[in-house]
Amino acid sequence: MTQLAPALVTPATLPPVLLLLDVSDDHAVHHAAHQRAEPSNGRITADPTPHTNSLAYLALDLLRAMGRDSFARPDAERMSTDAAWRAVICWTLTTGLEEAIVLRAHRLTPERLGRLAAWRADTGIRLILIAHTPTGPAEHRLHTRLAATGLTDLRTVSGTSAILDAIGPPALGRRPGPPPPAHVHPLPGLPRGDGAAFRDACRRRLNEADFARTDGQYRAGFAAARIWLARHPASAAKPPARDTGPEEPGDWQDMEGLCLFLARLTVSSPSTQHTLARVRGAQAGFLSRQLQLDVPDDLAERAGPGITTVPITPRVAHTLITNLPNPLRAAAAAALLFTGTAHSLLSITQITSVDEHATRLAIDRDSRIYIGMPPGPQHMYAIPHRARPLLAAALAFRRRTPRTAGHFGLFAGCFGTSVRFGHLIRDAGLDIPAVTHPHPAEDWHTAARCRHVNVPVPAAPVL
Repeated sequence: MTQLAPALVTPATLPPVLLLLDVSDDHAVHHAAHQRAEPSNGRITADPTPHTNSLAYLALDLLRAMGRDSFARPDAERMSTDAAWRAVICWTLTTGLEEAIVLRAHRLTPERLGRLAAWRADTGIRLILIAHTPTGPAEHRLHTRLAATGLTDLRTVSGTSAILDAIGPPALGRRPGPPPPAHVHPLPGLPRGDGAAFRDACRRRLNEADFARTDGQYRAGFAAARIWLARHPASAAKPPARDTGPEEPGDWQDMEGLCLFLARLTVSSPSTQHTLARVRGAQAGFLSRQLQLDVPDDLAERAGPGITTVPITPRVAHTLITNLPNPLRAAAAAALLFTGTAHSLLSITQITSVDEHATRLAIDRDSRIYIGMPPGPQHMYAIPHRARPLLAAALAFRRRTPRTAGHFGLFAGCFGTSVRFGHLIRDAGLDIPAVTHPHPAEDWHTAARCRHVNVPVPAAPVL
């Protein structure tokens, strides 16, 4: 289960360290430990790289156990020791990791054990150490090193049978490799007319099956608009008072809220045709409340949610976290996918641009580009559910970075130079429409406008 706001961990709530003393170095113990691992359910097993005492290597071993192993490629971007350990902590907190088995603990130096102790203190993870101690002096040396790092709340288990029971049963239903691709029924070419006549035009031009699928998207947009307007009555546009002159349509006031609604409506859309059907349905929903929602006529040629975005499916999320173990780079690539906007706009994203629950991204473009200019409406983007752990990990990573303030850039170093940006796109391993097919015009949902109109309320769509 994804954990976006972890509870404060105190020593009283830390589970004891489970120390499994495998005197005979039994292969069955190592096999059981590896079979227990299931990162998707919060359990990992790390086998430290032999013949090295590097603190960075131990952090990378833990990241590899989490499934983030692309750093092993010769051309992969490297992380410093502190950055690697921050990544371990942040991924632990934001992906619901609960249990970690570390093999060959008898070979760990006091410095490496100290890092494990700090990781446990920061995250509250249940730490299980498996050590090969064939003699009494070897066991004594291990206990001395553990005590020196503060790992004194131990529960020691010895004997192969007892150790296997302590490790627990193997994970069931583990699926090797990435999740399968998402299957989506494509929609046919849709009429480009205005929203009022869209549904009737679809009924005339499409066959029964295509109309049913298109109408499902249309109805979803209609229902979403009605629900959203019911929850935002105070934000509705109002016509001027009667004594101020001829009655003119009143403009919608909460442009940021409208922008965010349109982004949430379309961020998961698998194609431009799905987006068009949802937006036309939303326009009908607004019109049923005497509100006219205008979107650009060239909607399908614009950039933004549902047009130049890629749905964050389980397969896409798996690719991001596997290929980009650095939380900042994983979140930056995800933002390119779910915003569909230019990386020049994302490069000015601040730490405070993401809300605490990682559900929305707000970029104050005008006041950042034109210094001294009062803030205008922010560019609002919805963060889809499967991308939220990535953004939450990036927030935690930046906040744990020394000398960091809220107005600092969130994606520091990811978009800084063309070389680094090129490496990010290469390492992500995904086609990013906003990069391969850039659009200089304003994103469609930020160009949308809404106003109050005095027109008869149309009937809701019926079967």
